[in-house]
Amino acid sequence: MMMRSQTLLRIIFLLVFLGWLMVWILLPTKVYKDTWTPKLTTKLNSKYFREQGTNLLLFTFPVMFVGALGCIYLHLLQKRTEKLPYKSGGVINRWLCFLRRPFVVMSPIGIVTTMELIFALMFAALLIWSLSNYLHTSFGHLHMHKEGEKVWQARFRSVALRVGYIGNICWAFLFFPVTRGSSILPLFGLTSESSIKYHIWLGHLSNALFAWHTIGFFIYWAITNQMNQAIEWRKTYVSNLAGVFASLIALVMWVTSAPRFRRKMFEVFFYTHHLYTLYILFYAIHVGVAYMCMIAPGIFLFLIDRHLRFLQSRQHAPLLSARLLPCGAVELNFSKSPSLNYNPTSMMFINVPKISKLQWHPFTVISSSNMETDILSVAIKSGGSWSNKLYQELSSSALDHLDVSVEGPYGPNTSQFLRYDQLVLVSGGSGITPFISIIRDIIFHNQQQESHVSRVLLVCTFKNSAELTMLDLMLPVSASATQISNLSVQIEAYVTRENEEPPRDSQEKIQTKWFKPTLSDTPISVVLGPNNWLWLGAIISSSFLMFLLLLGIITRYYIYPIEKNSDEVYNWTFKVLWFLFILCAGICICSSAVFIWWKGQNSLECKQIMNVEVPIPTRSPGSWIYGSERELESLPHQSLVQATNVHFGARPDLKKILFECKDKDVGVLVCGPRGMRHEVARICASGLGDNLHFEAISFTW
Repeated sequence: MMMRSQTLLRIIFLLVFLGWLMVWILLPTKVYKDTWTPKLTTKLNSKYFREQGTNLLLFTFPVMFVGALGCIYLHLLQKRTEKLPYKSGGVINRWLCFLRRPFVVMSPIGIVTTMELIFALMFAALLIWSLSNYLHTSFGHLHMHKEGEKVWQARFRSVALRVGYIGNICWAFLFFPVTRGSSILPLFGLTSESSIKYHIWLGHLSNALFAWHTIGFFIYWAITNQMNQAIEWRKTYVSNLAGVFASLIALVMWVTSAPRFRRKMFEVFFYTHHLYTLYILFYAIHVGVAYMCMIAPGIFLFLIDRHLRFLQSRQHAPLLSARLLPCGAVELNFSKSPSLNYNPTSMMFINVPKISKLQWHPFTVISSSNMETDILSVAIKSGGSWSNKLYQELSSSALDHLDVSVEGPYGPNTSQFLRYDQLVLVSGGSGITPFISIIRDIIFHNQQQESHVSRVLLVCTFKNSAELTMLDLMLPVSASATQISNLSVQIEAYVTRENEEPPRDSQEKIQTKWFKPTLSDTPISVVLGPNNWLWLGAIISSSFLMFLLLLGIITRYYIYPIEKNSDEVYNWTFKVLWFLFILCAGICICSSAVFIWWKGQNSLECKQIMNVEVPIPTRSPGSWIYGSERELESLPHQSLVQATNVHFGARPDLKKILFECKDKDVGVLVCGPRGMRHEVARICASGLGDNLHFEAISFTW
């Protein structure tokens, strides 16, 4: 029954999605303009919705419908995944594996799979098709905007205007990849973290098109002596000045998001990117409510997600302990609700008010929700000013409490890596952190007789021997010897900048610090969204319905009487402001109401968790990687010591290592510097290893 329901939902998703795309394809054609528009305007642009009625039905409703129905599908999928045993890699669809194989590996584009290339070409074809049809239609019916205007000038203006239309198509997809708790991305097998590059591509493309649109109009105004048009703010039509403001804001965001600028001056990038709120405001005033309805779904779902994240971030998470490694890395251990589940390679955003009240940074969750039901751990490697300050703060002997706020965790909807016969995990430096959660989860499934457990080969490279202590994070302090006794893990560690092991006397020990949570701290609990899809679906549905209800009431009983009695069009800017206000009001009211109710349901469980006393060890352990003895007798380090080979002054021969993997299905996951990711991608894309299934995890956007 559940399988039939999921199949039916997939068919509905496909039909609605194809219908939505078909509308975008037909939008620039004469058929849509001359045949569809008059009929749809007559039937849909009623007194309740006026000029935005058609676009609400054709562009906004289908995506919101998929977003809400997708929550039901993901809920059913989640229940089915929990009940079914993990299957081996032999059932992996070969055709899909081929499409996911890297096809293009080059800078600055990065790693592009065959499937991504196909969709990129289809999207490019949509843009070219739309622009060519817009220009063909407009050139056939040129409108002269000034007496004495030449034909080439009118065509120049038309090109600049239609390029802006194409940029609007990019905006329709721009916000989907950055919706962290999205119910649409998982339908395509995507996560927000893996889709950030699509947001970057769309951002660059839309900014380039809007820059062309803006510069084109300035040139047109200059050659036709109409420069005063640039500062015109009309009451009944498009506001040019609002468009100029939007272009200037976009330019600032575009420049500060350049890779070099973002890495060297992250804070500037971080703060300027939050200008998107003003960007949306001026953009909406420039294009009007009818065009905003075309791109509203992505913004609507993003704002729901953003508001839920805001509500979660208002709480302080109880920091229980921190493991300080000699290499400058730290493991933060938080108290969490046992009902909070997440999959390996998840991310969590952290804010420490004592360091910066505004900055939020993403870090890898290294714990397993299956193994550690009441603890959530993240790993942070010092590399910037924020992380260095955090390490110094935690190193302070006088510190016994630290306020920390969190958002998340966010990650994949399923644990696909368990389907492979063998896993090859290739990491560089702090890139090992996503794989720690995988290994911890495999340790748990190793005890489940009905579970298929993949053999693991971890190939990790470090600059110096101190970074070898990152391997200590693979095991939580609470691990028992029976959990890893039969675990098939081989670790090949490479230290590239040292030729021999340093003396053991010079090796610093790992420090473990324990903190005292306060009464105001709240254990990290289930967030509406990935951990409760049905409630997210309820929020999406109720928010959208409230938006339509309020929009219909305001339009019918406030805007329409004014226009009818005065025979004038209602103020363009005020109408846009009403649209945005109603949209935000619907989201805030429904999201807050459900969140507050859900928080009340979880309050009893949170109190019980906070009342549990946590045992505090009196001494700090050393590192098992050097074979030194742990002072915590319960730590089962011996099995991992025997499975670890450390190579000093060498780099791994990745091609040899990968081609020696002879299992039928080998999952190859890589996380590290760009050069390493590209090298592994080229090896997997060479075609010499058909059994290699590639996936990259990147911290650098």
